[in-house]
Amino acid sequence: MDEGSTDTPQGVGHGGREVGHVPVLLKEAIDFLAIRRGGTYIDATVGLGGHSYEIARRLGAAGHLIGLDKDPAALNVARARLVVGRSSLVVGEQQTDWPEITLLHRSFAEIANDQRPTTVDGILADLGVSSLQFGDPARGFSFQADGPLDMRMNPQAELTAEQVVNQVDEVTLANLIYEFGEERRSRRIARAIVRSRPIRTTAQLADVISAAARPMKHERIHPATRTFQALRIFVNRELDDLRALLSAAPRLLRPGGRVVIISFHSLEDRIVKDAFRDGVKQGHYRLLTKKPVTATDEEVDRNPRSRSAKLRVAERI
Repeated sequence: MDEGSTDTPQGVGHGGREVGHVPVLLKEAIDFLAIRRGGTYIDATVGLGGHSYEIARRLGAAGHLIGLDKDPAALNVARARLVVGRSSLVVGEQQTDWPEITLLHRSFAEIANDQRPTTVDGILADLGVSSLQFGDPARGFSFQADGPLDMRMNPQAELTAEQVVNQVDEVTLANLIYEFGEERRSRRIARAIVRSRPIRTTAQLADVISAAARPMKHERIHPATRTFQALRIFVNRELDDLRALLSAAPRLLRPGGRVVIISFHSLEDRIVKDAFRDGVKQGHYRLLTKKPVTATDEEVDRNPRSRSAKLRVAERI
């Protein structure tokens, strides 16, 4: 199921961050990581720290948890949860048993730059957008509330969605909407965007798209959903970064180490599936999930955003 096909327009990945912070597929991810006390683990998308906290609880003082995120605001929340506030969060455990925590402001595409080969026991990546980003109109990820056309996960990055919408030529714009949004009406939408320039806000863009692309029969999502997804993926280089992470993972993992990826739309899942399959052919991996693991009915009831989540796991040979 694609990211836009949940009842929450545009879907939300990265742990399905709702009020109270509900990490998606938490038990499944932790179980598949098979965390070794004293090991080294990388949470490539630390977000608000939900998965990381559960990893840290199991590592012990000799362990090392490395958390990465593009978003400095998310890192601040994670730091409060994992480092500053750990004494109040750890109930019935000795604070002295808490592992070393390293939090890094960077994309997981750079993961190979920070770690020596065959030194990691597990890698977790929970892809997508957090509610910290999605729920803030000033970040420009959503058309549910009007805001600037930004969409940068890293506010320090140069390229914004506004620049793409207003400066990219019509053919290129149509192609990226088709490729990253899997939007069949991409040419019509791109033409309408170019004719409506300048477009400055999320609401203005959503109105332009809605006027150009009437809902298709049986379509359950807003007409702008796929275009917003496409712009976000393009602005943040999400698929290129994912490929870089998957390329680095076999070099970083120790034998028996595991890589766990949670994706939220078909483009991501296809990349993960193909990378794991190629890794098996090359003798790097054995697959632990022949089919993706999905959320239970109970989890979907608690957290509707988990509906589109797919978890895949490979183990280093």
